[in-house]
Parts: sequence; structure tokens; C-alpha cells
Amino acid sequence: MGIRLGLDIGGSTTKVVTYDDGKVGNYFLVKADDPVASAYGAVGKYLDQTQLKVDAIDKIMVTGVGASYLSGDILGRETIRVSEFSCVGLGGLFLAKRKSAIVVSMGTGTSFVDAVDGEVTHVIGSGVGGGTLLGLAGSMVNVHDVDSFISLLNAGRLEAVDLTVGDITKQEIPGLPMDTTASNFGKVNDLATANDLAVGIVNLVFQSVGTAAVLSARYRGRKSIVFTGNLTRIPLGKQIIASFAKLYELEMFVPEHAEFATAVGAALMGKQV
Repeated sequence: MGIRLGLDIGGSTTKVVTYDDGKVGNYFLVKADDPVASAYGAVGKYLDQTQLKVDAIDKIMVTGVGASYLSGDILGRETIRVSEFSCVGLGGLFLAKRKSAIVVSMGTGTSFVDAVDGEVTHVIGSGVGGGTLLGLAGSMVNVHDVDSFISLLNAGRLEAVDLTVGDITKQEIPGLPMDTTASNFGKVNDLATANDLAVGIVNLVFQSVGTAAVLSARYRGRKSIVFTGNLTRIPLGKQIIASFAKLYELEMFVPEHAEFATAVGAALMGKQV
């Protein structure tokens, strides 16, 4: 049996991973405005980087919103379209080395799935995600790409933007530390800097997603939550996830290569077809 490729085709990027001899590897990303060009570019980049011939590829498993734009096979290799929700769950469990978990995929919006031993159930979705973050960043701090936005975060002060429990009461509330957010952007004023606003945006997005993840875990009776997707590259986001884990006494974490989880799941689904 040859190598299987898993492709997660977005509107502007495609992620590709390989499954070969029981192992997942070769994580590549290609950017292109056209999803078809992005998909072909991802396969081409893989072949160029590995110096393999196209005949070495057995199957190409494709998923993601851009997969609907593809017709026929890619470069003459059998190309199979698979469910994005299933790929999110399978890929998240594989990267996290867990048998069951709520898997959260933070893309333009956010999806929440319950994955147990290869069985994946969609729990809920949210319109809050990367699109929200970049939309607010463009409107509030005039920054329109993630890397530039991340550069603002180190100098930001959340206390200049968010209202905390400690701001509204002097009496300790059981189970709620005094630095717990009481209101996102509830304390912002004209003195807040672009750096402060950027931190507030990240906190708003990740706390909103984190709250939905906690509710999903409680609803499905899970103790582990795995976060995946492009937004997991933001270091401050990982810190917020860690604080949620402590607050709600759940295992919540971001595995290595988390942004490739859906592509990993696609590659793994090749075993089933």
C-alpha cells in the first residue's frame, strides 16, 4: 500500500499531512486564494519537499470547506471526500493521544465534537473564532493578519480592558478567583492602547470558545478537551485555555501540530475506505 495524503482545504490555505506505515508526518501548509489552486499546490509542495513521484501516493483524502470546489481526482490519484467533523474528532484524539475527548476546532468559526474510540458526534458550533478575532482586530486596532496581531500581545494589559470579579466585589466568591473575568471589555476606556485592546480581543474569543467547550464536556460527560485549529498558534490563547482548565477542573490542552488536526483526521480516515 502506498502513502495516503490528508488535505484540509480552507478558503485560503490548505494543510497536508501523510499517513505511511502507521505513522503521520510531513506537515505542510500552502496559501492560495483559490481552494483548488491551494489543494494542488499542497500536493505539489509535498512531492517537491519529499522528492517522491506522484505514483507513490495511494489515496488523497480531502476535507474542509474548500473540498466542495474540487471535482475529480487530484493529479490522477484516487481522491476521496470525507466529513470534516469526523476528521476533527479523529485527528484531535490522535494528536492528543486520547481515547475520548471533546475536540474543539478553532477556524473561522468554531466547531465542537465529541470523539470516542473513533466515533464522532457533532455537539454544537459557534460563530466566534478566527474570523471574529481578525474582524475585531481590523476594526479596533487596524491590524488585518494574525502574525502582526500576535506581535501586539506582549505589551498589552488585560486589566486595562476587562472587568474582573475583584473590580466589583471585595468579598471572595467561592470557586471564582478575584482575577476571573466578570465582563469582557467592561472596563475599557479611551486610555486603552492598541496592545491592551488586542489582549482583550484574544481573551474575549478564547473565553467564549472555552465556555462553550466546558458546557459541551459537561453535556457529554467528558473530562478532556482538546483544542485544535489555526488559532491555537496564539501563545496567549494557550494561557487562557490553561486558566480555564484550572478554573473548571478539566483537562484542557493544545497538542503538538494542533493546527493540522483536521488534515490528520482525513489521512486516518483512509483506513476506512
